[in-house]
Amino acid sequence: MHRIYWIFILGLLACENSEQELTDWTRNIQLREEASNVESYLSQGGTLRAKLLAPKMVRLSADTVYAEFPNTLHCDFYNNARGLESRLDSKYGIYYENLNRVFLRDSVVVITTKGDTLLTQQLWWDQNTQLFTTETPVTFKAADKRIYAAKGLEATQDLSRVTFRETVGRMRVNEGGMPF
Repeated sequence: MHRIYWIFILGLLACENSEQELTDWTRNIQLREEASNVESYLSQGGTLRAKLLAPKMVRLSADTVYAEFPNTLHCDFYNNARGLESRLDSKYGIYYENLNRVFLRDSVVVITTKGDTLLTQQLWWDQNTQLFTTETPVTFKAADKRIYAAKGLEATQDLSRVTFRETVGRMRVNEGGMPF
């Protein structure tokens, strides 16, 4: 019985780690990658969905993996027939890989091929649903329309369907009062 006791004690002493070793094993590690003049393509189901251009990208792998675009970005969005449907420009963006979501801020502009334009300071884009959302003020311009939404919107990436929150603005209406 004493023999087992001594073996146990010796085992505990042999497994002692220094404080520095414990710190090294438990510290958070961030992997950082940088790229310049980035040109990236997104496809879903074999179909081109978007093309991204940015002068700089910083990709960090930590608790959350994300790619940051600190010096502007431009993105072209494509429809199922590979036709261009809208363009997006922003001074800053961050793509959260695990969420498939992009946060854009600072002078965000979306312009469709028809010329419909969305202007805001912050915007989220969901890669899975292909929807834009924001809770910040938005200005939307289209033929005969100028709409200001004080509490943001939800919109498809081609801006064909837009739901505004707390709107004010001008638009042409027919004799029945419906917008055309």
